[in-house]
Amino acid sequence: MEPFTTLTAVAAPLWQENIDTDQIISAKELMKPQKTGFGEGLFAGWRYLEGRTENPEFILNRSPYRNAEILVAGPNFGCGSSRENAVWALRDFGIRAVIAPSFSSIFTANCARNGVLVISLAHDVVAALVDEIAPHQATMTVDLLGQRVRTPQGREIAFQVPALEREMLLNGLDAIALTLSWSAEIDAFQARDHVARPWLWT
Repeated sequence: MEPFTTLTAVAAPLWQENIDTDQIISAKELMKPQKTGFGEGLFAGWRYLEGRTENPEFILNRSPYRNAEILVAGPNFGCGSSRENAVWALRDFGIRAVIAPSFSSIFTANCARNGVLVISLAHDVVAALVDEIAPHQATMTVDLLGQRVRTPQGREIAFQVPALEREMLLNGLDAIALTLSWSAEIDAFQARDHVARPWLWT
């Protein structure tokens, strides 16, 4: 995965609570044999009108938000099923970070394993951030190294990311790569355990 350190990009406001994984990408958009190509189906129920034409009222179909890499959303984002395709769709569209007051725990774990940063901030802080984003000032910076968000108006907001998720994102590691990064420690443990409990290794 691509490491996430600092991102300066367009942020799109999607101030709606309880956006679930089926709204992020519906079941009929999942018929793909690989992890790529799901971006076209992101928020398909909102992005498209009949005949798969763009809905001009939807935020991600309007300039400059169609180039957004940051999404600022309402509480309980990513609730519903454990559908990992929801994160694949966000990532394939180009979203690298989602800011919201709260997230589904399974969705949060899926994001960390697919290179998408989730930032949980107080409800009033996110609401104020949504109000601050406008077409002429839609760019913000997310600094994972310093754990700071710089808003379009230049305000700085601190955030915290769990240490393991932060390590995975900073180094571009998925769950397998993270495990392999500890291979020396695993080998050392197994060598000690061969001596301590040889009957387990026969």
